[in-house]
Amino acid sequence: MSKRAILAGTTLVCAGLATPFAAAQQREPDSAAAVPDGVTVIDDLRFASVDGQDLVLDLYMPADAVAPPLLVWVHGGGWSRGTHNRVSNFAFVEAGYALASVGYRLSGAAPFPAQVQDIKGAIRFLRAQARTHGYDPERIAILGVSAGAHLAALAATTNDDPVLEGTVGGNLDQSSDVVAAVSYFGASNLTTILAQSTPFGLNIRVPGLTALFGGPPKERTELARLASPVFHVDASDPPLLLLHGDQDPQMPINQSHELHGAYEALGLDVHFEVVHGAAHGGEKFFDAERTSLVLAFLDRTVRNYVSDARQ
Repeated sequence: MSKRAILAGTTLVCAGLATPFAAAQQREPDSAAAVPDGVTVIDDLRFASVDGQDLVLDLYMPADAVAPPLLVWVHGGGWSRGTHNRVSNFAFVEAGYALASVGYRLSGAAPFPAQVQDIKGAIRFLRAQARTHGYDPERIAILGVSAGAHLAALAATTNDDPVLEGTVGGNLDQSSDVVAAVSYFGASNLTTILAQSTPFGLNIRVPGLTALFGGPPKERTELARLASPVFHVDASDPPLLLLHGDQDPQMPINQSHELHGAYEALGLDVHFEVVHGAAHGGEKFFDAERTSLVLAFLDRTVRNYVSDARQ
């Protein structure tokens, strides 16, 4: 664990906005953005060790904030690649939110449900460490992009699920609940995603799901159902914001429609923002308009959240 020096320079524009993806639609950015002035960073904070692999997260604390809400950020990469240490959008931190970018075991290291168990373990750890680091343990939300959005939505809709909760990192006296979730172009129903996919999308999703499930998706139907947020939605689930491009060639927009519909059927707090003309990632998801939308959602559901214990 190391404290990174505060960087005075910044590449962020538009009141702290940056593009979390490179122009290429299928990979994470090649480099992280400069950390805004005054933000404190703890790199590679270990929250668990599983089968000899350390699981770590990076924690970003906003300047001059007192007990800020915490956002848990889950990176994408088709469940098989990506890294927690390439955060390239600090708009949320500049708006006064703490942010924890969480690493998890990739599908090449462990099949599902290891990924969501790691994320839940990270949330329990973060709650247990709240007093040490200074954020509010009761106001925690989760956000993710692409495969990370799938995992974020799954974590948000499976509170108290004994199989998906797991025991990674311990802290079993702590909850992995979140009070809100944001999904950027994520999957929600892994039993229908292949039927909805374009030929281009199938070339990405079939090997991705095969690695995730440890075998061909058609032979892992029960596992696919377990991994699908739409089948876990119930009346206790937190508010949800979905963003998806109507020109996404590899993650069918119907995946977000399905999760939106599952929430609406129960009268839950949900908003689906269709990003017209957008593909899989890109500037349109993180421009001033959409960032303001996400921040308004977070302010309403997370910043203003008051737990039963505080009422």
